[in-house]
Amino acid sequence: MRLTRRRFVQSMLGAAAAAGLPAVFSACSGSSKGISAPPASARPQFGASSGTAFPKGFFWGTATAAYQIEGAWNEDGKGESIWDRFAHTAGKIKNGDTGDVACDSYHRWREDIALMRAMNLNSYRFSISWPRIQPSGSGTANAKGVDYYSRMVDALLEARIRPLVTLYHWDLPQALEDSGGWPNRDTAGRFADYAQLVAHALGDRVSDWMIFNEPDAFVDLGHLEGTHAPGRKSLLDFLRATHVVNLAQGEGFRALKAVRPSARVGTAFSMSACEPATDSAEDKLAAERAHAITNTWFLEPALRGRYPEALTFLPETAMRIQPGDMEKIRAPLDFVGINLYYRTIASAPGTMERFSHAQEWLFPVKMDGGQQGPKTDFGWEVWPKALYDMVMRITHDYDRPAIEITESGCSYKDGPDASGLIHDSRRVEYHREYLAALGRSIADGADVRGYHAWSLLDNFEWAEGYSQRFGLAYVDFKTQQRTMKDSGRWYGKVAAENRVGPGG
Repeated sequence: MRLTRRRFVQSMLGAAAAAGLPAVFSACSGSSKGISAPPASARPQFGASSGTAFPKGFFWGTATAAYQIEGAWNEDGKGESIWDRFAHTAGKIKNGDTGDVACDSYHRWREDIALMRAMNLNSYRFSISWPRIQPSGSGTANAKGVDYYSRMVDALLEARIRPLVTLYHWDLPQALEDSGGWPNRDTAGRFADYAQLVAHALGDRVSDWMIFNEPDAFVDLGHLEGTHAPGRKSLLDFLRATHVVNLAQGEGFRALKAVRPSARVGTAFSMSACEPATDSAEDKLAAERAHAITNTWFLEPALRGRYPEALTFLPETAMRIQPGDMEKIRAPLDFVGINLYYRTIASAPGTMERFSHAQEWLFPVKMDGGQQGPKTDFGWEVWPKALYDMVMRITHDYDRPAIEITESGCSYKDGPDASGLIHDSRRVEYHREYLAALGRSIADGADVRGYHAWSLLDNFEWAEGYSQRFGLAYVDFKTQQRTMKDSGRWYGKVAAENRVGPGG
C-alpha cells in the first residue's frame, strides 16, 4: 500500500530544483495556506436501516505484498531487491526497521491461509517477489521461488480461496536498478519476460492477475521524492520512469495473454476522489487536473493509449516518448483495481503565485487532504463518500468497466488487552461505512466484483517500518504470533453473510 498520495505533488518543487529543471507540478505545503474542505455534512453516511447486501459471487478478500510480509529476504536463492538495499541503508526506515523477517510468511503462509479460512474469505490478493523468481531480474526461473508460490496457490485453491496475484508490488531486483532501473527503457522488456515466466509457472491454476500495484506511488516516491526505494530524487528520472512503467504495463499485459489468453488481467491503481475547494470555475478545473494526475496517469494510457490532460503541456522529450509508443502502452485491462483510503481537496493557485513560480503554469493546482472527517492514527481522513465518488467516476468515464476494490483500510494501534483480545471498533466502523458506500455504488450501476481489506496482517509499512498497524489480525513481531482482532471476526461475518448489517 502507499503511505502517502498528496506528497506526489508536494514534492515536485524541491525535486525539480535538485534536478536543475523547472518543476512540472506545484502544491500546497500544508502551511497556513492549507485549503479548507467545501461545506458538507461532517461525515457522509451510506448505511441503511436494513444493511447492505452484495451481489451473489462477490469476492471478499484481504491484500498483502511480498516484501511487507514474507521475510526470508536472502533464502532459497532469492536475489536482493531495491527494498532490501533501501531498508539496509541507515536512516531510510523509521526505527531502523527492515523487512528481513517481517511477518515471516515465507515460512508461516499456512497460518495465514488458516486465518483467511476462519474469516470465510474467498479471495486473497498477494504479490510475487520478482527477485525470488529471477534473482538478477533476467534469465531462467529460480526453482525454489517458483515452488514456494506454487505450493501456496495449491493450498489457496484447496481452501476455496481465489489467488489474485500481483506481479509487481515494488520490489525490483537490485541488479536491474544497478542497470538503470525503471527510467531505463530496457526494464519494460525485462518485466515482460518475468511476467511470461510466472504465467507459465502458475497460469494453469491462477486465472486473475494484477500487473502493478500503484504505479504512480513507486514512480513518485521512489524516483522523485526519494522516501521509498530506490531513493532517487530526480524529476527526469520520474518522467522517464512514468513512461517506461506504462510501456511495461502494456508489454506485461500482452505477455500474460500470450501464455494464458483466458486470464483476467488488471492493475491496482491508487485513487483519491478529487474535490474542488470551492464552486469557482478555477477550482473545478484544478480538481480535474488533480484527478488526471492522481487517478488516471497510468489508467488512461492503458485504456486509451494517451496521457491524460493533467499538465499544461506534455514533456515528451524528457519522457523519451518514441514513435509508436502510444500503441505499445495500450492494455485493454479486463478489470480496474482501485486502492482508495481518502479524498483530496484541490484549488487553483492565485495569479501572483502563478507569476512567482514557473511550475504553477505547468501544473496549476494545489492539493490537500480533507479535514472534516475523523482521522486514523496515521492522520488520514476517514471519508466513505470518497469511495462511492471514485467508483462512480470510473464507471461513468470508462463505460462501466469491471472493478475490484483491491485495497482499503485504516491504521489504528489497538493492541491486546489483559485477556489477549484486540478491540478495534474504529476499524470495524471504517470498513462498515466504506462497504456501505460501495454497496450504494453497486446499486447505482457500478460493476464491482470484490473488496480486499488492507491488510490481512499487521506488517512492514514501508518507510514507516512497523509503527503503523493496518491488519485484521494482530502480529506480535517478536514471537510472530497472529491474533485475530475484533475487526477480523466482524469481517468474517460480513463475508459469510455477503452483507453488511446495520450499525455493525
